[in-house]
Amino acid sequence: MSNLSKLNALMCGTGEYTTGWTGSGASKSDKKIGVVGLTLFDLRRLGKVDKLSMVGVSGGKYPAIRQHLQDNIAGAYKDMDISFDAYPEEGKTDPLAYKTAIDKLSAGDAVIIFTPDNTHYDIAMYAMERGMHVLVTKPAVQTLTHHNELIAAAKKHNVVCFVEHHKRFDPVYSDAKARAQTLGEFNFFSAWMSQPKSQLETFRAWAGKDSDISYYLSSHHIDICCWMLQDKAVPTRVVASAATGIATGEPYNCVPQTEDTITLLVDWQSLKSPRHKGTAVYTASWTAPLKAGIHSAQHFYYMGEKGDINVDQAHRGYDVTVDDTGKAWYNPFYMKYSPSESGHFDGQRGYGYISIEKFVDAARSVNAGETTPQDYDTHGLPSIANTVLTTAILHAGRISLDEKRPVGIKQSGDQWILE
Repeated sequence: MSNLSKLNALMCGTGEYTTGWTGSGASKSDKKIGVVGLTLFDLRRLGKVDKLSMVGVSGGKYPAIRQHLQDNIAGAYKDMDISFDAYPEEGKTDPLAYKTAIDKLSAGDAVIIFTPDNTHYDIAMYAMERGMHVLVTKPAVQTLTHHNELIAAAKKHNVVCFVEHHKRFDPVYSDAKARAQTLGEFNFFSAWMSQPKSQLETFRAWAGKDSDISYYLSSHHIDICCWMLQDKAVPTRVVASAATGIATGEPYNCVPQTEDTITLLVDWQSLKSPRHKGTAVYTASWTAPLKAGIHSAQHFYYMGEKGDINVDQAHRGYDVTVDDTGKAWYNPFYMKYSPSESGHFDGQRGYGYISIEKFVDAARSVNAGETTPQDYDTHGLPSIANTVLTTAILHAGRISLDEKRPVGIKQSGDQWILE
């Protein structure tokens, strides 16, 4: 093994997923102390990461965020260094602070983007043009054109660009993907993912305005389906339908165009057999009941020529009942927050952690000259090149809703385009 140097990383976005801190205080979801910051602080403890920085729009949040991290991470685990440089400065508000923060980095450093969907493209492009590796949360971008441009930029600047599709590292989903390969031609896929109505309060600033529930939640299952069907079938047509009325009413009062539940019906064509066509239905909602005992309802059904697969990752045969709050189904595979016997962070096997660590490992390997960014396109990892069909389906779904028509997906040369 050659001498891999430690990776410096900038976290873009200071919200729930990065720090566990929301505008109204500590998150009440299953990400109470965040995922990105905690993972990077631990990877620094383990010698993979060095300097860390964080950028948001408002510098006023940092005193509360630092106190939250001190109490819940440094105070909860041994040997956890939670230091980071912050942009913009305290007391300043600057939507373009990410440029200042990226300009302080060097080529080969990493930029990890967990910001509203409509900002991903600008930040990712700015970072890659300066030679930085990029990990962007799902959905990577909102348009197929932007996705194609990021593929080209990653190639041109020879950097790693991954999309943080962490469900690929869920042990059940990755096992299902392997088993699907033995079931012959694809026939039918149905997926449901929902979150409780309380999310509309968390996301009120952008819900319906800057993105929709299909981009935000269905991106998980659309990516899983595209991954399962990689080199087996391609999507050819999308028709979308939406339910409305809850998000736009009291007490949520989201903007008038906000959908509650979005369903995409997608036609798939086998690459090996002209007579085999498949259908997929992807539904996502942020108006699920409040006290269902789960944060994300998530299940899918896959039927192939020779068998089927049924996955329920909301009810894992593991439930806990508490007098005050009732019954809850937990997800022990995602993030483990209880410390180890020695008092250290102990969540290195969670798929929320693994997803970020895989990116850090890839960036370090490329920096050391051991691998090239293109190598990862063949690994089944969610590289920007490997995830283009997910964006094609999501974008086609948005056009179908807005223009009330079916939208075709086809290949033109080496690029995917919408019709």
